[in-house]
Amino acid sequence: MADWRYEALDIAGRPRAGRLAAPTQESARADLLERKLFATKLEPATAVATPTETRISGKLKPSALVLFTRQLATLASVAPLEEALRTIVRQTESEHSKAVLASVHGAVVEGRRLSDAMTLAPGSFPPIYRAMVAAGEGAGTLPAVLERLANLLERQAELKGRVTSALAYPAALAIVATLAVAALMAFVVPTIARQFADIGQTLPLLTRIVMALSSGLANFWWLIMIVIAGAAALFTRALQDAEFRLRFDAWLLRLPMVGRLLRDLSAARLARTLAMMVASRLPLVDGLMLTLPTIGNHAIRARVADMASDIREGASLTSAMKRAAVLPPLLVAMVAGGESAGRLDTMLERGAEALEREFDAVTRTGLAVLEPAIILVMGGAVAIIVLAILLPILQLETLAGA
Repeated sequence: MADWRYEALDIAGRPRAGRLAAPTQESARADLLERKLFATKLEPATAVATPTETRISGKLKPSALVLFTRQLATLASVAPLEEALRTIVRQTESEHSKAVLASVHGAVVEGRRLSDAMTLAPGSFPPIYRAMVAAGEGAGTLPAVLERLANLLERQAELKGRVTSALAYPAALAIVATLAVAALMAFVVPTIARQFADIGQTLPLLTRIVMALSSGLANFWWLIMIVIAGAAALFTRALQDAEFRLRFDAWLLRLPMVGRLLRDLSAARLARTLAMMVASRLPLVDGLMLTLPTIGNHAIRARVADMASDIREGASLTSAMKRAAVLPPLLVAMVAGGESAGRLDTMLERGAEALEREFDAVTRTGLAVLEPAIILVMGGAVAIIVLAILLPILQLETLAGA
């Protein structure tokens, strides 16, 4: 019975490490799967660490990782791996990126596999990345796998950029509108309110309400900020609790438009990642477990973990998706067709593209409604403030005319 040292991910995507006893590496990996742990590194516990096993802190920027993957995919197809890495290290300008890539290059020069060398910088190369590289090395198709990885990273960056750009204008508009109304209430209304103090007449109800709100904002703004900051801190702390986070994410999925967007976005990322893994001949269970950390919504993540358990027990991907009941029906139907036709990777890729197009369409529709709604709310708030100021003036003119 041999001892094995492992690094793994649990069903929530959290890293785990430790030792176990097993006769072979395959049995050790199977033992970890029974514990619902997916091994990202498994080696004999008696292995002697070399000086290059010192891990590099920090991580490559997403753009730097995309560029490195694309360059390595191109160079590895025409030159030895060590030479390709040396060329990339030489032309890298960022000192931090150069240090990370140099550590990987040094480990490869000493005879380690590229996937093993990347464990020296786990922050730069996530488990799903290293698993894909290991699959490419094992099948002798490393350049093709790196090409798929580069395409995946570029598409994920493009999708993230579209989401950011779509939300940037409404967010800026909402902030400006809130600041404008707050400035009116804190500075303009109190000045005008002092002019009405000596009228000796009962002010209209709307004016009294606006003046009370203005006085509270002007005098207790610091307390309001403390309450908001405290509530934000408590909410952030509550999200660290697994049960609360699961309930909150499940509630998000039930929201009319937000839930659909979150579901489509997560399903598209899952489908595209699985398509790449299936094309690289990685087992479905391994693919699902490796994609868990990339799923932001914990309710969807829990259902995907259940899917991996169902497939491990012999179910097909289609039946596991139907049982999970969280992924879009379109993707489930396309996966069913792909499994029956033996083209699962192709249909997963097409499903991801269809979901991304649907995400774009829903986003455009939502923004078309959201932007005018923000403007209307801002205009309504300003109109109420102006009306609250004008009503006493009109009342005085009426009394003067009488």
